[in-house]
Amino acid sequence: MTTDRRSPTGTLTMLDTGGASIAVTDLGGDGPPLVLLHGLAGSSREMRPTGERLRDHFRVLLVDQRGHGASTRRPGDLSRAAYVADVVQVIDKCAAGQRCVLVGQSMGAHTAFLTAAARPDRVDRLVMLEGHAAGSDDEEDAARLGRFFASWPVPFADAAAARSHLGPDAIVDAWIADLESAPDGLRPRFDADVMQRTIEAVHAPRWAEWENLTVPTLAIFAKDGMFTETDKNELIRRRPTTRRVDLSTGSHDAHLDAFDEWVGALRSWLLRPGEEPSAPALPASTG
Repeated sequence: MTTDRRSPTGTLTMLDTGGASIAVTDLGGDGPPLVLLHGLAGSSREMRPTGERLRDHFRVLLVDQRGHGASTRRPGDLSRAAYVADVVQVIDKCAAGQRCVLVGQSMGAHTAFLTAAARPDRVDRLVMLEGHAAGSDDEEDAARLGRFFASWPVPFADAAAARSHLGPDAIVDAWIADLESAPDGLRPRFDADVMQRTIEAVHAPRWAEWENLTVPTLAIFAKDGMFTETDKNELIRRRPTTRRVDLSTGSHDAHLDAFDEWVGALRSWLLRPGEEPSAPALPASTG
């Protein structure tokens, strides 16, 4: 079952994928479908500026992944397979008969690459911003992140109180913009334990899927992102056909604090000179 609501900022569809309701905003646009996936503890709101810069050549779909934004807050299944299945159903529902360009940041990049690996018949091209296949061998990484989100003194009285606690970083702007009003103040649209369980699954190495990936892929890294030069080199060594771009600035959240360079690199690869974007129709046998 789906429900649609039209507004000046796009058409919001609530898509029942079985076990979760997934919010998809259709920004419209001219061209083949492009799906944008946010990172952990984010929402499609932070990807909207990127989408607005792409809809002159693509039909842009913004997705709140399960556990985030307007989608089901506490789904029972937080496996990587569940996230991938959600994206596949979004494509099937919103772009039937076409392959999509998938663009994701951080956890969203991980979801995007696993989707492309599992269903290349649904994906034309893949762009990963600050994403990787290696995971983490530090069992405390996910727990530390969970404790961080649980430490927020919510509800915040107002946006100023949230900023005072969370700091000045660009990602904080996104978190504050995404706070929802409650009778007692402002609260995040995610739960700390759900974020911890989600990132635990992301931390499992997925080299087999990466090495067998057949979809044309662009990996973009920020100057001050979370990955070392060794990490970046290993990603390309294991899949040499991957195009790599290193931004001259930006943090792990380069889509927010290095926006122009990020969008420029993205558009340059997606819109090669003299080429028009295309998403080939699916073979009739794929269903």
